[in-house]
Amino acid sequence: MTTERRQRRPAFDREGGVETARLLFHARGYDAVSIADLTQALEINPPSLYAAYGSKLALFERTLESYKSGNFLPIAKFLKAGRPPAEALTDLMVAAARHYTRNPDQLGCMITEAMQADDAQAREVANRMAQSVSDVIKDYVAQHARKKDADRITDYVLLNLRGLSSYARLNYSQKKLVDCSRTAGRALDSEFSASQPA
Repeated sequence: MTTERRQRRPAFDREGGVETARLLFHARGYDAVSIADLTQALEINPPSLYAAYGSKLALFERTLESYKSGNFLPIAKFLKAGRPPAEALTDLMVAAARHYTRNPDQLGCMITEAMQADDAQAREVANRMAQSVSDVIKDYVAQHARKKDADRITDYVLLNLRGLSSYARLNYSQKKLVDCSRTAGRALDSEFSASQPA
């Protein structure tokens, strides 16, 4: 007499689920991804999703953390001491243009785009993560520009980086975005030439 064994379903891979959700959120944005979309992609039911992650927002936050740790542009690599600041920041913008257009299914910066979410809590999470990056750029600029000019130059760089993300999402070509980055960099040459720390 044979004993029938019930086949056990493999344990749910929470970390793998975060990566699956990250791709979905990056492609569509927080607002356009429903619980039904997530459960279908993760192949689980809603109670299992809540048991694993707590909420859609909590899962989204984990996907942003994953993006920041593994897929985010390595800003510190470009802002090294000893480089002319306009050159370093131009290289950063050019790298961003390439980074944001390298994968047609993951256009733009996931964190930057999440800062425009309709959901206020999702925006808050994204803004918090973006702030640490903004602070790195602000501190770098402050080392190379007069105090009265530092905020304006920082805002200019952030405006360009966020614009590159938005235009990547609009399917502008990598070449166009790289060319725009280099044009923006020429303005930085003038700014830093006229603004040396006191």
